[in-house]
Amino acid sequence: MDIRFYATLRELAGARELSFELPEGATVQMLIDQVIERFPAMREELFDENGELFGHVHVFINGQDAPHLEKALDTPLKETDKVDLFPAVGGG
Repeated sequence: MDIRFYATLRELAGARELSFELPEGATVQMLIDQVIERFPAMREELFDENGELFGHVHVFINGQDAPHLEKALDTPLKETDKVDLFPAVGGG
């Protein structure tokens, strides 16, 4: 499964897009866990001290923010899903 990284997460990953091997029936949470396993420095960018995904972090699955999907981070993924991972982005 391919995942696209944006802003500071792209810097930590060292690439705009990377592939991850997931088993059949893998969930959004399992994908995030693999990202953290490969890039441990992303943990503090993605999760709070309780291990919960920061509200300002967006994991889009086919254009929909995962926390707002029916099963949230337990949503099963398909190989054809498009995944985008955004950190908090400020502007002004």
